[in-house]
Amino acid sequence: MPPSRPAQKSLQHRTISSAVAEELRRRIVNGEFGSGFQLRQDALAAEFGVSRIPVREALMQLEAEGLVKIHPHRGAIVSELSTEEIDELFDLRSLLEPRLLEASAPRLTEADYERLNGILQEYSSELRAMHISRWGELNTEFHMVLYQHARQPRSLAVVANLLQESDRHTRLQLSLTQGVERAAAEHAEILELCTQGKIGAACALLRKHIEGAGESLRSYLEKHQTIGAKK
Repeated sequence: MPPSRPAQKSLQHRTISSAVAEELRRRIVNGEFGSGFQLRQDALAAEFGVSRIPVREALMQLEAEGLVKIHPHRGAIVSELSTEEIDELFDLRSLLEPRLLEASAPRLTEADYERLNGILQEYSSELRAMHISRWGELNTEFHMVLYQHARQPRSLAVVANLLQESDRHTRLQLSLTQGVERAAAEHAEILELCTQGKIGAACALLRKHIEGAGESLRSYLEKHQTIGAKK
């Protein structure tokens, strides 16, 4: 039985929206569209010769990746991509989070490990489904559950804020640098080391995990912004 006409139209829209998203992503990352630039649906639809529907879908995809922010009255605005901000956020995380894990890991319970394994399973499921908007949320949840028993409320509050601030950077790093599978593998290894009581090794891997994420995103942006500047 041939597919229905609405299904064909839906597939066509997804294909067009993917192409629009790819071109907009290229322009944002290489600096053609700077931070704060307003992406008007009608103008983009006219430029690409498409309807507003695939443009809207493309912008929603870019918002999930952290490249744009959609405001109710202003529309889609290009997010700031600052390597200095990335350095600061990930440097602070690499300093604080291993300390919290070192204090919390010995107190993790069987119920905690069950929850952490559940997060990893859901992460794998969302990875296969390419639900980018969930990657950052699950990453934050995984880290916060690991640190919850540290008994350092001020540091925990700072890290919670840092994770929230770096959420879009995390989604960018995972979606643009093919870092998703590496992140999933490192999360699983950190959890296994904690389970085995190898807390020092788990903290060392956590620091490497955070630093690696920041470095890969910074390198990606620097490379593509340099390419964009030469064009």
